[in-house]
Amino acid sequence: MRTNPTRPIAPRTTTASLADVRNLGILAHVDAGKTTVTERILYLTGATHKRGEVHDGTTVTDFDSQERDRGITIFAAAVSCAWAGRRINLIDTPGHVDFADEVERSLRVLDGAVAVFDAVAGVEPQSESVWRQADRHRVPRLAFVNKLDRAGADLDTAVASIRERLHPVPLAVQLPIGQEGGFTGVVDLLRMRALVWADGQDTHQEGPVPGSLREEAQRRRRLLSETVAGLHPLALEEFCAQGELSAETLAAALRDLTRTGEAVVVLCGSAYRNRGIEPLLDAVVAYLPSPADVPAVRGTSPRGVSLRGVSRPGASRPGGDNGVDVGAGDVQERAADPDAPFSALVFKVNSTETGRLGYLRVYSGTLRKGDAVLDAGTGRSERIGRILRVQADRHEELDLATAGDIVAVIGLKAARTGTTLCAPGAPLVLEPPSTAEPVVSVAVEARRGTDTDRLASALARLAEEDPSLSVRTDRETGQTVLSGMGELHLEVAVEKVRRTHGLELGVGRPQVAHRETVTGGVSGFVHRHVKQDGGAGQFAHVVFDVAPLDDGREFAFHSTVVGGRVPKEFVRAVEAGCRDALAEGPLGGHPVMGLAVTLTDGATHPTDSSELAFRTAGRLGLREALRAAAMALLEPVVELTATVPEEAVGGVLGDLAARRGRVSGSDSRGGTAVITATVPLAELFGYATRLRSRTQGRGTFTTRSAGYAPAPVR
Repeated sequence: MRTNPTRPIAPRTTTASLADVRNLGILAHVDAGKTTVTERILYLTGATHKRGEVHDGTTVTDFDSQERDRGITIFAAAVSCAWAGRRINLIDTPGHVDFADEVERSLRVLDGAVAVFDAVAGVEPQSESVWRQADRHRVPRLAFVNKLDRAGADLDTAVASIRERLHPVPLAVQLPIGQEGGFTGVVDLLRMRALVWADGQDTHQEGPVPGSLREEAQRRRRLLSETVAGLHPLALEEFCAQGELSAETLAAALRDLTRTGEAVVVLCGSAYRNRGIEPLLDAVVAYLPSPADVPAVRGTSPRGVSLRGVSRPGASRPGGDNGVDVGAGDVQERAADPDAPFSALVFKVNSTETGRLGYLRVYSGTLRKGDAVLDAGTGRSERIGRILRVQADRHEELDLATAGDIVAVIGLKAARTGTTLCAPGAPLVLEPPSTAEPVVSVAVEARRGTDTDRLASALARLAEEDPSLSVRTDRETGQTVLSGMGELHLEVAVEKVRRTHGLELGVGRPQVAHRETVTGGVSGFVHRHVKQDGGAGQFAHVVFDVAPLDDGREFAFHSTVVGGRVPKEFVRAVEAGCRDALAEGPLGGHPVMGLAVTLTDGATHPTDSSELAFRTAGRLGLREALRAAAMALLEPVVELTATVPEEAVGGVLGDLAARRGRVSGSDSRGGTAVITATVPLAELFGYATRLRSRTQGRGTFTTRSAGYAPAPVR
């Protein structure tokens, strides 16, 4: 019987030991079992001494009271453990679409991930969404097909859904032994050995491939070798020379293909029954990169005007225009070297009984207790009081943190999510995680007038901890409005305020966040900005075209001005002014999206023209142009996937039609039907209760954002 290869990790002091670190995320659709996978990893690595269960409320990473009450992951939780001499910094991320920003912030600082899939359902809507998020950040992944002990579980079907819906080359390196309730282990196709877990055993027994599976295992081993040889040049040479690949060559090729993203290694098991987790940990160590294997992080010096477009090498900027106006300084690189100047990104802020925790990914240098560091965005100095290795809601104090570490610190006064901390003598600004725009809002008020100030303070702290939440005061009603990513997101936020601060709150009905767009543009629109109030005046003359933008972007700006009639610095100011104007559209003051502006002509004054004058002209001119253009109101829509009994399909389809839903597909899966539809988000408030009543409590549904669509004219 194989023994657990866990051993303590000595403090890291050299760059070479970076190879012993894995910064890993667990990604999945809700209920695919990723928290159970995390709990089994912690148990097998010796980080915990008892297996936590989601249904018992005893998990380590789902430690918040709301997570245990609801049985889902809400907040990304960081833990550390050791396996085969490697330190694994692990982040368990939420699977519900309303908390996708938690996933985004985690992926920004991770070097690798494990995507967990349900062996019955295969690729589900939110698993597809988190996969695309990982694609944007170029995070290498492994796939783990979980719940092979369930009725209807099938590895080949799950692998086919990965190929068809996610489009990587899936490389299954295991063959299940037994089916559904008889699932007992896997065949390791690299070494052609059987790994079997007996009931009640934490570790596996290794032996020869069962005779009944030997021929199938050999066929799959051959297919695996052929596929890898077609993707990897060195493997192809060995395959052509010998007709097969050795286990060593195959492992080396799988490591290269995983790290480049050309293929994804697929493993399988049942986390709940503790089967398949040890090989998964071995694969994490063997195939996913360490901080030493990823390119040096890139940023800019905080001296210029814009950080837009600067990110990790090869990683596209997620979301829309999320640049930070910190300066167009020279692009700098920082290698993952403990002796390099210190740089780190704050990817999460949380207030606890211990104090205000800032979660950091250290990219370079060494951080010690008591160090003074620079907030590169604001120029303020912050002092590090304590450094903690995080074990979910428990913490272990450290003397220092070095390149490659993910830790929490106490002592930050003003730093927020997305802040770059760096050595005072070597300033650097890293790209912050992107934040999606809120789509649902509720009015919130304290039931007791004396609690109004406490509520304002609590909401401000909440928005600081979760940047995907926003708080504003409605100008017409004077109400405090809390906005977030969905109904559940806001329910959790409001309940957190109630529980943490002991406030009695009144909450209004949810309202969706509309957008406005151009349906018919205007050409040659002229705006002349002249202001004389003593002293230097302001003069700017601009001419531009406004047109709809149909390529998915929110805004595009071009200049066709020739002959120097508008200097380049003034062109940039006009663009900035146009972006300012996007905040409020003419129909109802909603943000404007989906339009292109082309500056075609303009004029300047020798003394009164300035960047401020042209920025003002861009803002006021575009507002006037939008009032002259044909505009339309947009509403957020979602892709809904409902799983219901077949006998309830008719009623569910009728209800979706009444909610302005457009059904795009329906599949049967052994007595149940899976319905896919596009539905306006505003029509889904309270839908969970309605679906349960129509299906006698047996129906479930999930959603993911599908952008915006024209709202009906009322």
